[in-house]
Amino acid sequence: MTTLGILFVVVLLINLMPAFAPPTWMAMSWVGFNVADGSPFAFALVAASAATVGRLMLATFARTLVRGRLMREADRENVDAAKAWLQKHKTMTVGAFFVYALSPLPSNYLFIAYGLSGLPLRVIGAAFFIGRAASYSVWAHLGRFASAHLDPEVQFEGAYLSAYFIAMQLALLGLVYMLMKLDWKTLIEQRKLAWRRSMRSSRRPEHGRATRR
Repeated sequence: MTTLGILFVVVLLINLMPAFAPPTWMAMSWVGFNVADGSPFAFALVAASAATVGRLMLATFARTLVRGRLMREADRENVDAAKAWLQKHKTMTVGAFFVYALSPLPSNYLFIAYGLSGLPLRVIGAAFFIGRAASYSVWAHLGRFASAHLDPEVQFEGAYLSAYFIAMQLALLGLVYMLMKLDWKTLIEQRKLAWRRSMRSSRRPEHGRATRR
């Protein structure tokens, strides 16, 4: 029980980090490799529960603080266009979260972006939990298999904070910013990529000049 409790806390803290968090699959591989007793499936359920709680808290943080207080009204209205589209395609959205959860890719930015939409989190949280439980179970079993066939002195050398990892995190952070600046109404209605002007009021009123002659 102590191992499960420690695993839950560690995975929860990892998934609360908005950026540069170590991948949870590394923790699952380590547990499967180093903890001989215990069920890999039980480890996966605990880790998936902690990961889901952490990601939902992260999405709630993005919704209440960033969308509710820091985001400009124009940006909020722009994101609402994407929100309306997602509401019409709930099944596809839930399926996308499930499929994404099966992969080892980082999901922090996905939940931050979804939290900015202000949409309910319960359904996508359930899909994420099921997908992560399945993928974590695989990683735990792979770790258990490796511990039975490799030298016990072997240490896993993860790629955490490698140049590739940092570049990926920065790229995903830039992607979230781009999603906020994308003109969603134009994309959805006209199927065209367009960027919103950062300062719409910067346009010069030509008619104002004409009246000053």
